[in-house]
Amino acid sequence: MKTNEEVLNIIYKVPEKVNYEISEEGMVTILEKQDHKIQSFFRKLRFRIPLYKKIELDAYASFVFLQIDGNRTVQEIGKLIDSKYGKDAHPLYERLLLFLNHIETNCHYIERLNA
Repeated sequence: MKTNEEVLNIIYKVPEKVNYEISEEGMVTILEKQDHKIQSFFRKLRFRIPLYKKIELDAYASFVFLQIDGNRTVQEIGKLIDSKYGKDAHPLYERLLLFLNHIETNCHYIERLNA
């Protein structure tokens, strides 16, 4: 089990294989490539299956995602969230860590640089 200090010092980065777009409003859309064998097969049969699935993040998630740069720690990202959203982001670190864990473990949109 990691201590609070160890958790707050974790640094994440967005891997190069993760494709995303940023709108003029700062909203992030993740582009997940759909290249499964079955999808490719049906595309050859002229089925209209998009090459990418688009996952649109909300304002809070987009802000957090754009702070992940391979240099900032979880604590530094938390401070940026607090300065932008204030009490609306609380409980701050509980929400932040839950989100980061989800996009790392389940979605693979980010990866840890230090364990």
